[in-house]
Amino acid sequence: MATYLPSAFLDSLTRLDHFDRESFLSVHDSGEQSVSVHMNPGKPLLANGQWKENITQPPFDISGKVPWAPDAWYLRNRPSFTLDPLFHAGTYYVQEASGMFLAHALKQVADDSEKIRVLDLCAAPGGKSTLIQSLISPESMLLSNEVIKSRVPVLYQNMTKWGCANGIISNNDPNDFMKLPGFFDILLIDAPCSGSGLFRKDPEASKVWSPELVKLCSQRQKRILADAWICLKENGFLIYSTCSYSKEENEDLLDQLFHDYACESVCLSPDPSWNIVETRSDQAGAIGYRFYPDKLAGEGFFLSVIRKKQSRDSAADDHDARSKKKIKRIPVPDSGFAVQQLNSWIKEGALQYVHVGETLHGLPSGLLNDFEILKSRLYLKKAGIRLGRAGEHEWVPDHELALANVLKPELPLLDVGKQDALRFLRGEPIEFEVQERGWRVVSYQNQRIGWVKLLEKRMNNYYPKSWRIRQ
Repeated sequence: MATYLPSAFLDSLTRLDHFDRESFLSVHDSGEQSVSVHMNPGKPLLANGQWKENITQPPFDISGKVPWAPDAWYLRNRPSFTLDPLFHAGTYYVQEASGMFLAHALKQVADDSEKIRVLDLCAAPGGKSTLIQSLISPESMLLSNEVIKSRVPVLYQNMTKWGCANGIISNNDPNDFMKLPGFFDILLIDAPCSGSGLFRKDPEASKVWSPELVKLCSQRQKRILADAWICLKENGFLIYSTCSYSKEENEDLLDQLFHDYACESVCLSPDPSWNIVETRSDQAGAIGYRFYPDKLAGEGFFLSVIRKKQSRDSAADDHDARSKKKIKRIPVPDSGFAVQQLNSWIKEGALQYVHVGETLHGLPSGLLNDFEILKSRLYLKKAGIRLGRAGEHEWVPDHELALANVLKPELPLLDVGKQDALRFLRGEPIEFEVQERGWRVVSYQNQRIGWVKLLEKRMNNYYPKSWRIRQ
């Protein structure tokens, strides 16, 4: 019975009052797994759970609603997402259902009509960052940070697909955020962990589990929290989560946090029908929420929300005042063709422009101060939407602009069928009668997937080489 689960692991869970060993083993033996997605509200395909009329080839079959997250759905089966052009267009993100409880937590602590600053500290591959962008206001700022350099490209790609202009990506160690005291309203730490919550999904991962690994992960998590705590403003919220069942990485860590800092626990009041287990830490009584696959449709997960009550830093509110003295407003590029081209593509007033090297980036105007602050203290990999660069005789658009939500809705599209869309995504030429030369956005079921340039006798495919599908 579930022989791949280490006995020491099971023994550690048996000590928890709410743990049902027989039921837990049974669900791990079943081989059943749930598949779920959250939809992109900026690129809507569904209306009240029904496919819109123009979606003639739905990408998957929906079996039900994920109850704790808006516009999140369970699927009847797992299709080939790689071979779905709508996936590459960024219309949805494939995300484990339990992890989407973040949406419920965020709605409890953040007003979606207010401008806030959010840091997703351990962001790759980007599921929780895209979920956050779907819930915060367009005027708010999300900084998605990834510590491991090799994981930044997948984060970059997923955030680009989502198409929002209010996101920034950085590649920094948690201790670098000590340079931003009191800067963020919300700090999400989806901490690297021992991964036991995903054993049903990936039985091979159980082979590396050990009490020593749990201890190592707990130490790493404490270090991350200690480094990042200062960047959260007083009365700001820490959302801490793991995909581990181990008490040492969850409730015990909260006790350490309460010992070291002035803070209070936040009750999220989940619906009892969701079967989420509410726990309390031994010493501080900090509230946590545990997800078990034998109790709900999802994998193992833990989440807790903590409010920071006292800041020891006196410079926490000086960032805006200091940055406003230095910031320079960047005008639209002065080349005539660049002005004409950008004005014909981008919604009026949607962006302010920032030069980064030879390329031009667009950010909501209210985020330019934040960009200047972050640029002076962190190593940034992406800021807003990369718009493109000025060529010798024309504006050369970047792929990010094709997927961005700032393009005018009346922009003419080159809408193609599924097979041509897949050819485009492989970097292959597609057959199309050229009626007018110039840049065009290729779309599938009216969802944009990239640029082509129409010439007199051919079409050049500008889909990024590193993004091309290989199947």
